Amino acid sequence: MTVESVKIGKERKSIFKDKVMQLLPDGGNLNACLTCGACASGCPATGLADMDPRRFLRMAAMGLDDQILKTEWVWNCTLCWRCIYVCPMKIDIPQLVYHARKSWPREERPKGIRASCDMALVNESCSAMGASGEDFRMVVEDVLEEVRASQPGWENLTAPINKAGAEFFLNQNSREPVTEPDEMVPLWKIMSTVGADWTYGTKGWAAENYCMFMADDENWERIVRIKAKAVDDLGCKYWVNTE
Repeated sequence: MTVESVKIGKERKSIFKDKVMQLLPDGGNLNACLTCGACASGCPATGLADMDPRRFLRMAAMGLDDQILKTEWVWNCTLCWRCIYVCPMKIDIPQLVYHARKSWPREERPKGIRASCDMALVNESCSAMGASGEDFRMVVEDVLEEVRASQPGWENLTAPINKAGAEFFLNQNSREPVTEPDEMVPLWKIMSTVGADWTYGTKGWAAENYCMFMADDENWERIVRIKAKAVDDLGCKYWVNTE
């Protein structure tokens, strides 16, 4: 193992170190945080790209911006927040990861995430798969017809779309209607069994938001606003994101 010596002088500037200090609660002890290891023990990305949350935080605290900007580990992190839950000081490491992602040139961010973000901006369905609102309607209606015809006891099952005034507006991961349409049916049955007043919408129906994962704040907000407007336009009381 190669050990790199790093000399940090008083004049060293670091956006990441500053961010760490902002995220520390009052009275937090950064040195204690670096010896705990609880964050790394429960992290699903620990060991990937030779990195873990504790090491990432240490690098940030030491002002090693160049290394942080080069590590692909920031794209392995799932932003699941396990590190925050187990951290005695509740340091928001995912915030640092997100901050690092934003520092990458857009064209160098992971191709798959970037493409999914861009695809979601094509139309108001917000689907990362590129499925339009009418595509979604057609799939839902076809699957619903099949279930009614082939599954005894579900002849009256409903999957409403654009139902004005419904209490709940549901989003759906757009991979399901495109590649696994039958996976939508259990949700419909649950909503029917509990007697929920719900609807899908042809606008803003896709649940995922890859622009968030890509740290594209502008388009993340744009997608959320499209979805929120779809809920408001139908007059629904609650927005349920199934993602």
